[in-house]
Amino acid sequence: MKQWYEELFENYATRYDSEIFTQGTSGECDFIERELDHDTTLKILDVGCGTGRHSIELSRRGYSLTGVDLSESLLARAREKAVQSNLRIDFLRHDARDLPFEREFDAAIMLCEGAFPLMETDEMNYLILQNVSKALRPRATFIFTTLNGLFPLFHSINDFHQAADGDRKEGTATYHSTHFDLMTFRDYNITRIEDDSGNVKELRCNERYYVPSEITWLLKSLGFGSIEIFGAKLGAYSRDDTLTTEDYEMLVVAKR
Repeated sequence: MKQWYEELFENYATRYDSEIFTQGTSGECDFIERELDHDTTLKILDVGCGTGRHSIELSRRGYSLTGVDLSESLLARAREKAVQSNLRIDFLRHDARDLPFEREFDAAIMLCEGAFPLMETDEMNYLILQNVSKALRPRATFIFTTLNGLFPLFHSINDFHQAADGDRKEGTATYHSTHFDLMTFRDYNITRIEDDSGNVKELRCNERYYVPSEITWLLKSLGFGSIEIFGAKLGAYSRDDTLTTEDYEMLVVAKR
């Protein structure tokens, strides 16, 4: 039986590229470059790469990228876009809970909930962090975003999504939160999408929100010595944005 995140992305590549949350790629890559000191000799792993938007933009800027994703549909679109841009990028189908890499990369990115924290158990989410950690060389940098558990303690998740409705294009995804579980920090929601064939799907989903202390502990357990957490602003990641209860996502920068 397919999990909701597998069904969601099985025929959704073109629609995915039109979603509002995919429109900040250039500014997000500006931040990544600053964190990597503009060192184009670095080899970067893009986990949950989707249609390859960050991999393609960073490759244009001279970096070596490998993108991995569970969805063959999204990967096919990523490969198509790379060919159109005359870029050589390895886009590979792998489950982030079981990556084949060991100490091969100087940096990893995992943005816009591409893999973590969509898994059905905390143990599976932790497996993703473990596998990314295993793929990294000593003194590597790991940059990722995840859902901020402080946000739903002070705000309605439904209000957040409804406020964004005015920016949505026809046919893009809508979300309705049915229950946020304070014991597990999981939001249970119904996601409605129209896929690339025009079929409408309603999926029962759940996503794990994390508080900063949890993320810090998880990364420390994997040997990361420096862990910094900021607010994540779409297309405008910045070290100047202290994480607050107003931030729907958190931005994590971890170093060995």
